[in-house]
Amino acid sequence: MEAIIKNEKKPGISKLFQCKCPRCRKGDMFVVKNPYRLKTTMKMNDTCAVCGQDFNIEVGFYYGTNYVSYAFAVALSAFTLAGWWFTIGFSLEDNRFFYWMAFNAFCLVALQPVLMRIARTIWLSFFVYYDKNWRTNPAVKPERKNKEQEQNWL
Repeated sequence: MEAIIKNEKKPGISKLFQCKCPRCRKGDMFVVKNPYRLKTTMKMNDTCAVCGQDFNIEVGFYYGTNYVSYAFAVALSAFTLAGWWFTIGFSLEDNRFFYWMAFNAFCLVALQPVLMRIARTIWLSFFVYYDKNWRTNPAVKPERKNKEQEQNWL
């Protein structure tokens, strides 16, 4: 078992895009894996089932995900703009720009549940780093957790 742990390499960033725990990159952060079940899209586990990392670090912690989600939206818009420009093109004599805007808006709305989940995972990974010894090191418990104010933003 120890030989397996020593030879285990650090999981890549792709595990964060799969919404895995940033500390062990094995446990699921969300209760339901399908982001398009809209009633449970943002329902998170309290702790990682694998390493015990607490996902709710403090009250209002996930407000910062707006910055990450905004960056994803800008990147997706730039990607669709470049793709539209190289495949269809833009012109001043017709409405192709407005068609792109409608296509881009559709893409942003359709991908919103996925983008929100990934933004939460990446935001948490800014504060909780991967620990290659997560099996032996206990997870750090949050110091400013307030159960009464936890769901106050709903």
